Amino acid sequence: MNERALRAEVAETAVRLHARGWVANHDGNVTARAGKDRYLATPTAVSKRVIEPDTLLVVDGKGERLSGSGKPFSELGLHLTVYGNRPDVAAVVHAHPPSATGLACAGSRLLERPFLPEAVVSLGAAIPTVPFAAPGRAACEALAPFVAAHDAVLLANHGVLAWGADVEQAYLRLELVEHLARIALEAERAGGLEPLAEAALGPLLEARRKAGLGLAAERATSPATAGTPPVVACAPAPAGSEVRVIAPGRPGTSPDLATIIREELVKALKQ
Repeated sequence: MNERALRAEVAETAVRLHARGWVANHDGNVTARAGKDRYLATPTAVSKRVIEPDTLLVVDGKGERLSGSGKPFSELGLHLTVYGNRPDVAAVVHAHPPSATGLACAGSRLLERPFLPEAVVSLGAAIPTVPFAAPGRAACEALAPFVAAHDAVLLANHGVLAWGADVEQAYLRLELVEHLARIALEAERAGGLEPLAEAALGPLLEARRKAGLGLAAERATSPATAGTPPVVACAPAPAGSEVRVIAPGRPGTSPDLATIIREELVKALKQ
């Protein structure tokens, strides 16, 4: 895809986020890989409702603006951390869809328990919640351990971040996270969410791998990839921000969740 077409796709996705009510004011951001050390990015302090192809910025891997008249958004480091850990990723989308963001703000772990087979194939066995951290390097360090084994995460007290092989896939993954959040909330009202049996996960994740759904799918079925140090590729923190991680203090928040899932899947596949 040439850069002109890519600009149009990024802008269209930004407008779509606003139209669906997943962002308000200046919330949300979209980026796309446009070449080596070159990324298209929505500018800060601009409603996604009015984003156009020519309003996009071009930034490098350090978050520095290469072209465009606006300024890079403060959460750009999160996007760069994803790109730094996932060479297969070509787009990242961040928004605040109400149901999923509500779970993230409540400290809920409902999406860390797989309950729909189709969702396991599309997104993997869990959508983890990244512990809250102030903007800047601390937020990038909090996110980094989750990127290799996942394609979407909840950001505690913040929103949803999803990535993919292109802009459409990243958007659809974010859409699916919000859909799952709504289903999970309805299930809780109906008597409680019933997760899938552990034995069902192995075949579903193998189907995900065979479908070629990115490096996260490969790593979910390959314990040999565990232990690789994550890359923290972070843009500078906003001026005056306090870089501090706030631990959630709830069970199930360990960055080693992916390793645990892989170990259990290997056991299930051997049975």
